[in-house]
Amino acid sequence: MIKGPRHITKSFTTYSKLAALSAFVAVAAAYVTLGRSVDRSRVADVAQSDQLATLRDRTNSLSTGAMRTFVFMPMPTPLPDVSFLDAEGSPVNLKDWRGKVVLLNLWATWCASCRKEMPALDRLQGELGSDRFAVIALEVDKAGVGGAKKFFDESKIKNLQPFADPTAQVRWKLRAVGMPTTILIDAQGQAIGRLAGLADWDSDDAKRLITATLESSGTAVR
Repeated sequence: MIKGPRHITKSFTTYSKLAALSAFVAVAAAYVTLGRSVDRSRVADVAQSDQLATLRDRTNSLSTGAMRTFVFMPMPTPLPDVSFLDAEGSPVNLKDWRGKVVLLNLWATWCASCRKEMPALDRLQGELGSDRFAVIALEVDKAGVGGAKKFFDESKIKNLQPFADPTAQVRWKLRAVGMPTTILIDAQGQAIGRLAGLADWDSDDAKRLITATLESSGTAVR
């Protein structure tokens, strides 16, 4: 049977309505999907803002008193590969302390401020040093391990081990412009923050900073 013009027109009209409906559904689906993406992005932004706000609060409460010049990183930051020598002259790597919170002190035998603060670092190691926390006093000048040992003997340093990097490469890798520079490292091997210059490292403020880092790293001194 041959279909007339009216039937053809009616079919075309029906097809046009269906096409328009399909287009509307596609646009609506895209809008919903986009809306979900925007919502997720907003949720992520809010969560990140909350984390940063918490970090700022923590920073304000810990960067006080004797630690007022301690500068927190915006977020924990991975460190470059760092190697140096132990008391026997054998190579060691900062990664060997992974799993511990580390206070890495970069110093030099010619640095008067370094010499002045070393006894406080020694007392800190004696009080808080454990299988969860360690102070690493790393000499970064040409005097080497022998120079570090001599200074420790003269200053009656009892709790710290002498470490040295006679090439001073560690200093440049860690971007330590002045001496002393002390970097607080979490149990995952990431830098939490640093303090440039002399500090009272066996003060209550310093111990509170270290204890907070131990707690946030999921460990504690026993």
